[in-house]
Amino acid sequence: MTDDSEFARLVSLACHDLRTPLATVHGFATTLVRGGGLEPPADRYVEMIDMASAQLAELIEELSLAARIESGRYDPTPREADTLELAQAAAARLGEERVRVTGSGAAVETDADAVERGLAALFQSALRHGGLDSVEVEVDGAAIRLSRVTAASAPVVLGDALPISAQRSRCGSCGTSAAPSQSTARR
Repeated sequence: MTDDSEFARLVSLACHDLRTPLATVHGFATTLVRGGGLEPPADRYVEMIDMASAQLAELIEELSLAARIESGRYDPTPREADTLELAQAAAARLGEERVRVTGSGAAVETDADAVERGLAALFQSALRHGGLDSVEVEVDGAAIRLSRVTAASAPVVLGDALPISAQRSRCGSCGTSAAPSQSTARR
């Protein structure tokens, strides 16, 4: 299976097949968490299963989206959005106590839902792989920057402010490297 479109189809089918059993695990874990009544440490374990299954569902959705993009089956829906509002919405997904957004935004034409998901994933990655309790995000017009990640706070030194659209990132856990795709944002 060397053809990229065949591989994208395989990934898409695998994502589809993973969703049903994962939804079952997540659904039962959520029910148990909401029902309460579990004794420690079982209550904490079920909460961990609930959070991990939700995280896996998000990862599967992102992988499925990547497969659609690779196979040419993704049709972005650009609309006007404000960069500050996009960053704030992404921060709200993770908790505003963990991601602090400052600055002033600008109107851009972009696929706002996809950008919001992408920003949330980037912020989550900085938190998770940077060993940080919180991150600072600065919005300056159309530019969005993460706070400095230093050797003291992360396994990989990323240097000064990390512009989302211009830097390569390297995963401290597995060593993979990725360059963000060119944004569809226009002023």
